[in-house]
This record gives sequence, C-alpha cells and structure tokens, in this order.
Amino acid sequence: MRCSGCAFRWFLPIVLTFFTALLAAQNTKQPPATDTAKLMKQAEQGDATSQFKLGWIYANGEGVPEDEAEAARWFRKAAEQGFAEAQYYLGVAYEKGEGVPKDEAEAVRWLRKSAEQGNAQAQVTLGEMYSNGDGVTEDDAEAVRWFRKAAEQGFAEAQFGLGLTYANGEGVPKDEAEAYFWLNLGASTWDNETIRSARDKVGENLTPEKRLEVQERCRKWAETHPQNHE
Repeated sequence: MRCSGCAFRWFLPIVLTFFTALLAAQNTKQPPATDTAKLMKQAEQGDATSQFKLGWIYANGEGVPEDEAEAARWFRKAAEQGFAEAQYYLGVAYEKGEGVPKDEAEAVRWLRKSAEQGNAQAQVTLGEMYSNGDGVTEDDAEAVRWFRKAAEQGFAEAQFGLGLTYANGEGVPKDEAEAYFWLNLGASTWDNETIRSARDKVGENLTPEKRLEVQERCRKWAETHPQNHE
C-alpha cells in the first residue's frame, strides 16, 4: 500500500504486521472434527467437506500430529472440487509456504477462486496482495475492489483496509468522510486499538457535525447489513 507524504504513513508498518498476524490467526477458526477415522473414510470417498475438515485438523494438530504437507494435500483435494474455504486455506498455504513451496502467484490463483465465490477472508487477503504487489502487479484500484466486496459483507478487517484506502487516496479519490465511515463501521464490532486509532485520526479532520452525520449513516447501514469480525 503506497503512501507518498500522506498523514497515515505511520500506520502502514503496523497495518502490514497486522495483516500478517491476521492470516496466521485465521488458521484456527474452523471447529475441529471429532471422529478422525470416520472423517478420513469420508474424505477418501471424495467428500469435499470432509477433505476440508481433515486438512484443518492436520494444519492445527487436532487429534493428529500437526502436518502442514498433509493439510495442504487435503485442502487441495477439496479446493479442486470448488470448496471455497479450502481454496482460501490452500491460497494461504502458498502465500506462507506452509506444506507447499512458497508461491505468491499460486496463492493469488487460489485466493481469487475463493474470493469469486464470496469468501470474505479470501477477498480481504486478495485485496492486501494487490495493495502490496505480492504475486500480482500492484494495483490499488483492484485492492479497493476486493476490500469493498468483503467490507460490504460486514467483514471488519476489510472495512479497515477500505477505510485506509480512502484516507490515503489509493485506488479511490481521497475522502476522509468515507474513510471515517468504513473505519467507524469496523471499529464498532472489532475491539482493536489500531482501527480505533485510525478512525480517531481521520475524525480529527472532520467537523463535529460531519462526524455525527457519518455516525448516523453507519447506524442506518448496520440496520440492514450483517457486521462480522471472525
């Protein structure tokens, strides 16, 4: 995410570190399987959900020794059947080099497949890769497009990313009211000091009346949209 002379330059190292930590944390969000033998049988019979769950338990060492290569193998089987969550996790495996050789272009390929099916985690990760030029040509407008898709699903991490693009004028015209809108939405459901600090810094540049106007817009938006922090 480029920022030449902008007021938010000091946020960018924090943001990049944050998104790296976020990807690591997202590997623990699916519930563990309870019957590994039954799951293995179903996975070997080609059931994509079982293949995904088996990949997850190998990735996290739930009832089996942790094995990144075996996790990637099962994620791939499910991903090749079009299972969006498996495509996301396989993309992350390639992005981080876990169980497969690190390959950012291959990461983007699988993340895009998942993102195109509406997976918000994949959308925000793909947006970040376009923002940084990881595995693709850096493209701020494309980063914004993917951040927006996830943000409109109520995904707080994407609302953070989209808010920063408006604050910095990257991929969209600079618009501090719009930045405040997305940052405030994200901060409303995500107890995270970085997003609150970004929101408050943007808010300092708005009049009290404008802040109240945007806050009311946030309230109305939240009434008709789900809001999630996973």
